[in-house]
Amino acid sequence: MKLRQTAVLAVPLVTTSLLLAACSSSGSSSGSGSTATSGASSSSAQSSSGSGGLKSGLKVFVIPKNLGNNYFTTADSAKSGGAIAALSALGETGTETSGTAATPASQIPAIQAAISKGANALIVSATDPTALCPTLNGAMKRGITVITYDSDAPGCRDLFINQASTAQIGTSEVDVLAKQINQTGDIAIVSATASATNQNAWIGYMKQELKKYPKMKLVSTVYGNDDPTTATQVTQGLLQQYPNLKGIISPTTVGIAAAAAVLDNAKYRGKIMLTGLGTPDSLKKYVSDGTIKQFVLWKPNDLGFLAAYAAAEVASGKISGTQGQQFTAGKLGSFTVGADKTVLLGPPFTFDAANIGQFDF
Repeated sequence: MKLRQTAVLAVPLVTTSLLLAACSSSGSSSGSGSTATSGASSSSAQSSSGSGGLKSGLKVFVIPKNLGNNYFTTADSAKSGGAIAALSALGETGTETSGTAATPASQIPAIQAAISKGANALIVSATDPTALCPTLNGAMKRGITVITYDSDAPGCRDLFINQASTAQIGTSEVDVLAKQINQTGDIAIVSATASATNQNAWIGYMKQELKKYPKMKLVSTVYGNDDPTTATQVTQGLLQQYPNLKGIISPTTVGIAAAAAVLDNAKYRGKIMLTGLGTPDSLKKYVSDGTIKQFVLWKPNDLGFLAAYAAAEVASGKISGTQGQQFTAGKLGSFTVGADKTVLLGPPFTFDAANIGQFDF
């Protein structure tokens, strides 16, 4: 499956705007070992004028929340044009590694192993900032660049690459669901983990946005831990506990796919509305049969691509994370460091039946 980059120009804007995301067809192996490595083989970084003065041969480890998650495979892999592709193009050594569960206990050993292997930079989607910060701070004290992407760990990184405006992500999902249920009824949230920085930030904005819809009531927030089985079970539990439920928001690609599978039958289809953050390939079936009307996301491969460039820029001493600094991320163009050492990829996008068929990934 390959992302058709030009298609986005032909798709009309819906709600906030439209997403073009990507999914790699390549899988991830289990354990905390490397699943993808490419780029320079030298263990020592060398100066290079061919990439804007960036050092080449940097050892960069991309550490998502967990392996086997299609969202992170898309964000990280060379085939989808993610982080590993960018690192390879820059002449760096890029390695994706993590545990198989989206937990600190699974992720921290991978971070520690990367440090022991002589990492020059870490690109991390934080499962739990409190748990990860001691290890990440230790890495920074050793001169290792730490970039967070997707999910932040404030206070223990050089830069955070934010996939889209946190406020826009949270509010857009509520607005989409409000339209579908006529701004009335009980709703629930199927989140990832209770400690995920990004999930909690989005949910915070969801709660604020719900004040615009006084007839909508958030009755419960449950956690599927980015595990399909757990997400299925907690969704089923919601349906049993709240028989009058009108809608579900799942701001996690694993959670929305699991919830869609639960709702994909005559009893629930069209009666309990579902939206959230998902990838087109995993949700086309449910959009086609009416289980999902609309869902939201950004371009995961561009997120990883941008994070890789940021890691090379910081590790090469080109930028330090000071607000107002600018750098260029290849095909994505120029970016400016904002407040709190954050770089914003762009706005979220919305998929529906009118446009999802144009994408093949």
